[in-house]
Amino acid sequence: MSNLQELPLPGVGAGAAPGADSAEVGNAADVLACCTPPLSREPIGAEDSVRVAAMFKALGDPVRLRLFSLIASHEGGEACVCDVQDVGVSQPTVSHHLKKLRDAGLVTSERRGSWVYYKVAPAVVAALSGLLDVGVRR
Repeated sequence: MSNLQELPLPGVGAGAAPGADSAEVGNAADVLACCTPPLSREPIGAEDSVRVAAMFKALGDPVRLRLFSLIASHEGGEACVCDVQDVGVSQPTVSHHLKKLRDAGLVTSERRGSWVYYKVAPAVVAALSGLLDVGVRR
């Protein structure tokens, strides 16, 4: 039995275009219940570990982690790309890192005029958090 019922790997699978927005790849609401029970109750399966590892790998880069944090902590829970560019790297590098976060399903994006607004995908973050909950066994 697996910990994950279905955690889509963004950018992979039927109908997923390379670089597709995470909203196009999988419904984040479906991901909310994916990571139960936590690792402390049941080991993760091989397929599921690949899906989850892609998300943690995206957060494994200091610049991406900082961008993710800036977006998550921004007022209203979403940030314009213009508000998160000051992370010590060039604008094209910021765009690259934001694309990696989006491809991993950690953030969603929406174009408004000439700006792109990013928002943390709360269901995905909650699912990853639930997977890592190693509290007292029930």
